[in-house]
Amino acid sequence: VEQDRDLFSPKPYWKEFRFDLTQVPAGEAVTAAEFRIYKSRGVPGHANSSLHISIYEVAAQHSNRESDLFLLDVQDLRAGTEGWLVFDVTAASNHWSVDQKYSLGLRLYVETDDGLSVDPGSAGLLGRRGPRSKQPFMVTFFRASPSPARVTRAAKPPRRRQPKKSNDLPHPNKLPGIFDDVHAADGRQVCRRHELYVSFQDLGWLDWVIAPQGYSAYYCEGECAFPLDSCMNATNHAILQSLVHLMKPEAVPKACCAPTKLSATSVLYYDSNNNVILKKHRNMVVKSCGCH
Repeated sequence: VEQDRDLFSPKPYWKEFRFDLTQVPAGEAVTAAEFRIYKSRGVPGHANSSLHISIYEVAAQHSNRESDLFLLDVQDLRAGTEGWLVFDVTAASNHWSVDQKYSLGLRLYVETDDGLSVDPGSAGLLGRRGPRSKQPFMVTFFRASPSPARVTRAAKPPRRRQPKKSNDLPHPNKLPGIFDDVHAADGRQVCRRHELYVSFQDLGWLDWVIAPQGYSAYYCEGECAFPLDSCMNATNHAILQSLVHLMKPEAVPKACCAPTKLSATSVLYYDSNNNVILKKHRNMVVKSCGCH
């Protein structure tokens, strides 16, 4: 169960989550962890505006002042974005696995380009009031655990929070490297679409292809390393394969970067009887890429 500071509360608005860790043996080493929350389209009419979503670990609580927060991850996206958002919360999970008394939860903030606080619910971020299939959850991978992945849902009611002293939050664009499309582990680019122009002349096909002379086919390339971000369009199988790869890299490869959506292209050409044919060929253009 999460706690909110919403439109009926003083700014800045936030949403907070706590997790039941009673089933996690103390002292296990965390290899990686991610927090997933579903975002709907939000308030109509602002689909093209930008939102900056920050997630913090609640590091300490105080009776006479605001809680200490530790920045974990930030995402910059369009307000009209819809789908699962994935945040790297490995650092927080490491703290919690050492001693569960440090498990004070995660706090999520939403801001505009101008630094104005936005109610997470109004921005389309679904919590426990959303459909069961779209409720937020956390996945943690333990190196020593017999089970490679654990899913922990928000369960415990959070403790009472004191009002935040200041409305100032670190703006995502001021954080170096947050929006670089490279994986932090090895500096390689993450899975994405790349330009590829196919020239029918270079292929020697212009003796039977009339038009076009060529077309942009694109191709997919990049790393599919855990944690798989929302921009990687990862399948559930790819997420699990990535987790198992962390445990047994010599036995199981990483997920592969491949097309997730393809579209057709029309080609005018001569057939074997020298008839002029206009045909739409399926699966000729890569529209999007993802980890499989």
